[in-house]
Amino acid sequence: MTTRTRPASAVPAAQPDPHHTRRWLILGVLGLAQLMVVLDATIVNIALPSAQRDLGFSNDARQWIVTAYALAFGALLPLGGRVGDLIGRKKILLIGLTGFALASAAGGAAQGLEVLVTARAVQGVFGALLAPAVLSLLTTTFTDARERGKAFGIYGAIAGAGGAVGLLLGGVLTDYLDWRWCLYVNVVIAVAATAGGALLLHHQRTAGPRQPLDLPGTLLVSSGLFALVYGFANAETHDWSDSAVWGWLTAAAVLLTVFVAVEARAGHPLIPLRVLLDRTRSGALLTVLILGVGMFAVFLFLTYYLQQNLGFSPIRSGVAFLPMIGALSVVATLASSVILPRVGPRPLVPAGFLIGAAGLLWLTHLDVGSRYAGSVLGPLLVMGVGIGLALASAMTAGTSGVGAVDAGVASALVNTAQQIGGSVGTAVLSSVAATALTDSLAGRALTPEVMATASIDSYVTAFSWAAAFFVAGALLSALLLRSGPLPVVGGARPAAHM
Repeated sequence: MTTRTRPASAVPAAQPDPHHTRRWLILGVLGLAQLMVVLDATIVNIALPSAQRDLGFSNDARQWIVTAYALAFGALLPLGGRVGDLIGRKKILLIGLTGFALASAAGGAAQGLEVLVTARAVQGVFGALLAPAVLSLLTTTFTDARERGKAFGIYGAIAGAGGAVGLLLGGVLTDYLDWRWCLYVNVVIAVAATAGGALLLHHQRTAGPRQPLDLPGTLLVSSGLFALVYGFANAETHDWSDSAVWGWLTAAAVLLTVFVAVEARAGHPLIPLRVLLDRTRSGALLTVLILGVGMFAVFLFLTYYLQQNLGFSPIRSGVAFLPMIGALSVVATLASSVILPRVGPRPLVPAGFLIGAAGLLWLTHLDVGSRYAGSVLGPLLVMGVGIGLALASAMTAGTSGVGAVDAGVASALVNTAQQIGGSVGTAVLSSVAATALTDSLAGRALTPEVMATASIDSYVTAFSWAAAFFVAGALLSALLLRSGPLPVVGGARPAAHM
């Protein structure tokens, strides 16, 4: 009996990854896109006083320029992640970049508050498409553990330091050009990233039949996240007992609970519960959320302290954060590329939280006689080390071991956690600081010295609370995260060392 040899052409060959040879150039494109999204969380804040003088809107209306972006971005992130999985991440990346650029141009040219707020909301919509596409492309492009760790270290550095870069860039653009350039700069970044993405990326369809969009799940999670972000946004200007706060937060809890119940029974869920029920992934998402709270405290209250108490200009305030950015970037890259592939996230994330908490507690010693070099520089370096160690490790863990079909959803959840963390931090810490300020001023003459002392008391109180969040994050991440090497994309999980 003779055995016929099957022609080589008939043997299905494994398809090579079309992105592999260009992966480091692709990382540059993705880094630009992510930087643009992260910048917009803070760069416009610096421009608000100038925009207010130019357009003539009230202090109450001013918060909507920030809130409109957060609402659209936070509410639509899960949908953005799934849309990328369904129709292709290259398409969604390019659509997101183009839409974000157009919205930024419209906002920069705005002659009234309504157009500016609408443009910021549209930025949030396209940001919700863009951010998950960036992270999922990073996840599927880098599959080697060591290279993937390095790539995620760079990504984590951008995600963690982008807020401080936004403060610096916003100050430079506002002082030397015009507040409108805080929006126009996105057009420049988006054009460069779009050209790079169009040249370097290949369209890859998800294997298997295209799944229908889970419309009930989409409506529930988008409404729930909108109510959550809106409720926390209202807490900045309303008492926590006001129905505008607790009513929206209650609605968010109900909608998100119903969403989980619906997803458990859905044939094609928007967010498959298998993505959420992995212990390490849920721990990573919680880590990113709590880090968002702490980073908010650093950027917001230290900016107030530097400008209002030390008299720094916007540009000088941004420069003051550069040591933190440097420490965060170096530590995030080294930890993700060298240490994380060997020991896993469990040792790194709790250690990062505790180091970050130490930096925040150091800041609680600020007083009216404190100066940048002696009282701020050291804590910034310590927090840069801590946040860099925890954030890059958590982002890597949050997207590891996810099949290509779920990469966009997992990436969207990481971005959602960071966004919700920032919203929680904004509401809780602003409320805490406002209460501390009121208590410090009670029954005292409002002299400049008393006002300066009271403002520092409010910042110190916020730093104390943020440190408590970080200590809680250390405990929770130690309980939830696994040690040992993380699985590759779509791969089996290695045996964990408990």
